[in-house]
Amino acid sequence: MSARADLEALAAAVAAGKTSFNADMELLQRSVDPATARPAAVLILFGVLDDRPADFSADAVPDDLDVLLIERAATLSDHPGQVAFPGGSVDAADATAVDAALREAEEETGLDPAGVRVLGELPAIGLPVSNFLVSPVLGWWDKPTPVDVVNYGESASVFRVPVADLLNPDNRRMAVLPDRKGAPRTPAFLVGGVLVWGFTGIILSSVLDELGWTQPWDETREVVPAL
Repeated sequence: MSARADLEALAAAVAAGKTSFNADMELLQRSVDPATARPAAVLILFGVLDDRPADFSADAVPDDLDVLLIERAATLSDHPGQVAFPGGSVDAADATAVDAALREAEEETGLDPAGVRVLGELPAIGLPVSNFLVSPVLGWWDKPTPVDVVNYGESASVFRVPVADLLNPDNRRMAVLPDRKGAPRTPAFLVGGVLVWGFTGIILSSVLDELGWTQPWDETREVVPAL
């Protein structure tokens, strides 16, 4: 199957409850109290976006398949400076989490939501550090439009990462926070000098696993994120 067909199949399997992804994400959902957590949504947007091929060749995906990411502004109160998917809080004017994800992506990157094909929603995920309950929205960029930072108060940069480079075993790490209780270890990616870790690293790793794209990698290789 093509990359888009794989993504469509994943969205359908999640909707039908026929994937382990549901159970894994349910555990994270329980990490916050739905009664008090703030609803949020992020856009996980894949597509053939530019002419920059991947440095690594992975049989599972084409070299020009990318995913859209942003670097959050260092001045933000929640997760400053971290690499993330476009997204944010669900506002009262948003009818659904999908509406929120597309609105936030437009506000943060300038993309045209009309060019995005929404494939489906993944199970909501708890983010206890900031007390969010986040709905990841899976999308395919049918008609790509230019993207860049719209508001430097929210984003420091907007960029597209070749998925094959995320799959490169040399770029995989486990992020560890030695000063945190239990020293949690979470999947991370070190690509182009940028570290993708935390919530975004967990979701990316889980999605790539469920798609069957992940290549074997050394989970003993650790990195300590700069906070």
